[in-house]
Amino acid sequence: MTACEANGDKAGFILDPADYTCKTLVNQLADEWVELAAAEMWSAATVRGYRSAIVLFCDHVDASVPHARSASLGQTDPDLHFAVTEWIRLLPATFPPGSRMPAWHAGRLRTLIARRIEHPDRPVAGHLPGWVNGALGLRRGHYTELDEFTRADKKALVRAAWADHLTIRTRIRRGWELARSGTDPAKGGWHEPANLLWAIAHQEGACEEIIRHLPRWRDMPASLRDLVPSRVDARSGQRMLVRFLVRQLYLHNLDLQSYRILLMAATGRSAEEVVTLTEDSVEFGPRSVLIDFTKGRAHAQMRQAFSTGGEPAAALHPSTPRLDAAELVRTLLELSRPLAERAGADPVPLFLKASLHVHSLRIAPFDGAQDGGNLASWLQAHDVRVDGPADIRRLRKSGKVEKAIAFKGRVSDIADDHSEEVFRGHYAHGTTLRVISGNVITAAQRRWLNKALEGPIVLSEDAEQSLSEPGSGDVLGLTREEIEDLRSGQLDMGVSSCKDPFTSPFGRPGQLCPVAPARCLECRNAFVLPSNLPQLLLFADHLARLQLRLSPQHFHALWGQSRVNVNEAIKARTDAEIAEARRQIADEGLSLQLPLAAHVEFDA
Repeated sequence: MTACEANGDKAGFILDPADYTCKTLVNQLADEWVELAAAEMWSAATVRGYRSAIVLFCDHVDASVPHARSASLGQTDPDLHFAVTEWIRLLPATFPPGSRMPAWHAGRLRTLIARRIEHPDRPVAGHLPGWVNGALGLRRGHYTELDEFTRADKKALVRAAWADHLTIRTRIRRGWELARSGTDPAKGGWHEPANLLWAIAHQEGACEEIIRHLPRWRDMPASLRDLVPSRVDARSGQRMLVRFLVRQLYLHNLDLQSYRILLMAATGRSAEEVVTLTEDSVEFGPRSVLIDFTKGRAHAQMRQAFSTGGEPAAALHPSTPRLDAAELVRTLLELSRPLAERAGADPVPLFLKASLHVHSLRIAPFDGAQDGGNLASWLQAHDVRVDGPADIRRLRKSGKVEKAIAFKGRVSDIADDHSEEVFRGHYAHGTTLRVISGNVITAAQRRWLNKALEGPIVLSEDAEQSLSEPGSGDVLGLTREEIEDLRSGQLDMGVSSCKDPFTSPFGRPGQLCPVAPARCLECRNAFVLPSNLPQLLLFADHLARLQLRLSPQHFHALWGQSRVNVNEAIKARTDAEIAEARRQIADEGLSLQLPLAAHVEFDA
């Protein structure tokens, strides 16, 4: 069986039943493996993963199951259900702690058996159907989530990629202009760069021909030697020159790293969605572009529109990054179309590269993990330093964090291109979001702390008398009229007096305080005068009775701060003042002046 690697290479896979004692079982699983791979058009990595699961399980059967030669999914003897459960039990010990591979292998085996169960002519005996329909028997494992790039790191990435984009576009356009001025090197000569570029652009096998006709490195004319870096190994000088010429006409892997960064930053999409775009995935409008993104793993498609400035890109030479998705897509189509036509690729892939393989021109899809052409190599080549691992997935997470900030944490809007569970599991842990969450929590705590600290002002007899002195009101934030109203009792709310009941922090501006007098002892507008002491004592008794009736949690949530404040206000009075207030309550038959609703509590 063959499948495509990420770089476009064909990989062959063989599973020989003759290598195992349980030949029948291997044949059965291999049939499902081959058919499923063909039906789903699996990549080489997926095919390789399923083959590994089959190999691990069949090795276990050979080593531990009696009469392994008779093992078959259609027979109850030997018991393959027991073999599966034992294999699953032992599988985690063969991998590092927390590895996700055991669950992946068990899941792949279950997928193959489940497919066989669905086939009417391929019976599966015993209890295996129950295992397929039940729990897998293994946890998925865990791994450390990647953190997003910092804003400074992302800015450096985008700036370097943009500068490279301008250089790439200029380089390749000049290369084609020079190629158009050249001619067949067999007629015009093999020492002219324009002729060599013409041959690479128009002739199959031109790279091999050029290498064959070029003189040795030390005999090469200066017009060609000056094209490649100095101090080149003489044995590889010819190949280095041809590689340089190929890059004057076509994109290579490091070039596409820059475009992947720019498109991800411009669209906010994942690397997988960006690099699989083709000409058919985009639709240009007068001032916008529609892009169809495909998530292969999720089998999902989504169309998204991006606006553009509408100015002709060729007339602009901005020095700062302009993340215009339409311009980037147009540029990629322009640069990739010659390669696609040469390779017969239709529709044109946006991420297509050319390279020199041995002595031949090789056209293949972009490979983000290629040795020497991965993101780490790109960072080194452009002298960009970032904190943490060089992983392109961190750029996607940076975009999600920015989106979370823009939508003020509304998960339904942030997770519009995947599920809310995916957002919580893979993106919500980011450092920026944790800092923002911490700031929100701190702000809320500070608000309630300030509210608790900005409680009532308790005035003694002497302090009350001093209110008549000039300037005393300025210290307390009171006007002369408010002082007169306080001393005359016009602002008496029962347990306290109120500076202004129409500016309550518990109500709307201009509304009469809706919670007085039950919450006066938690209000910054309250002034506790000596005349309020009887009502304070009655209110303290009321809270003591409530504490007996309510659960501790409920009482603390509703009345904890009021109890602290009333006790502190009472402590500010002398024993003689408290005794006099108690006598006044008894002699005058005073009662607590609370609204009827305040005497009803629901413990829920």
